[in-house]
Amino acid sequence: MPLKLIRDDITRVSCDAIVNASDNELSGGGGVDAAIHKAAGPELAEACRKLNGCPDGEARITDGYQLPCKYVIHTAGPVYVDGRHHEEQVLRSCYRNCLNLAKDYNCESIAFPLISAGVFGYPKEEALQTAISEITSFVMANDILVYLVVFDQKVYQISSKLYVDIQQFIDEKYAAEHYQVTSERRRRQKAAKKWTYSESLGSAREEVLYNQAPSFSYASREERPDESLAERLKVIDESFSEMLLRKIDEAGISDSECYKKANIDRKLFSKIRSNRDYRPSKPTVLAFAIALELPLAETEEMLMKAGFALSSSSKFDIIVEYFIRHGNYDIFAINDALFAFDQPTLGV
Repeated sequence: MPLKLIRDDITRVSCDAIVNASDNELSGGGGVDAAIHKAAGPELAEACRKLNGCPDGEARITDGYQLPCKYVIHTAGPVYVDGRHHEEQVLRSCYRNCLNLAKDYNCESIAFPLISAGVFGYPKEEALQTAISEITSFVMANDILVYLVVFDQKVYQISSKLYVDIQQFIDEKYAAEHYQVTSERRRRQKAAKKWTYSESLGSAREEVLYNQAPSFSYASREERPDESLAERLKVIDESFSEMLLRKIDEAGISDSECYKKANIDRKLFSKIRSNRDYRPSKPTVLAFAIALELPLAETEEMLMKAGFALSSSSKFDIIVEYFIRHGNYDIFAINDALFAFDQPTLGV
């Protein structure tokens, strides 16, 4: 099951369980803790009192009451000092214990805030990487949908160097696209002027210019002009589904390894496997290309099978291309960057 980064208020996320980043007393005192208590109603505070607190890194569970979830899983994250007081170990323990508790209660979905990244002072980039690392390890071995909920995008930032590198790559791609469009427009304008001028020179001149123009033939498409539609339909190219399954076999990995690396739900993969003509979304195609670590040419081929192409006019496309060109096939790192640039993420 996948990990999804979303921007929302966690009290509005509809799933089996939401995680409350609380203090040791489960007091509902501030930040996301206070917001969850307010949305759940007074019953939640009473239930928390009966739990007699929660040590750092551990987790406790209550009903969701008036929230759109069955359960609230409470965890006490570390207060950040300097990174040398076991903060990372405690933070990892928070995510691990919450996920195991959700599994014990047969939850199929769970939503996390970015634990300790608010008033507890944990550096946001480090908190995010720790969260993704622990959640990824869990979802690779368990069927559960995990939402990582970021309320304010200012809370969320990739490294400044990576951001600058990607922004520069986007700018270069946009510039190249603009140059190509402008050059093509000028070429057409010159061609139009040439044809207009040729009319005054008589039909002979027109014929010369016409003969110099590029021509297209059925041969260039490996087709015969007399080929019927029925005959053409008998020779259909490999579909996206067929190419995907072939590439999985060539990579020597299992289906489950592939769809988990692609951040894709098992049910969606089953639909793709069972239907030769399944038409996936563009993020789904690219997620599989990343999971299979396809080079750019093969990624473009897989996109073509599904009726898509990479475009220099799309930030989403350019960012994914940036990572492929740099040989970085970490889908969660790619999704970090896409999210930072306010783009849809890969997978489900």
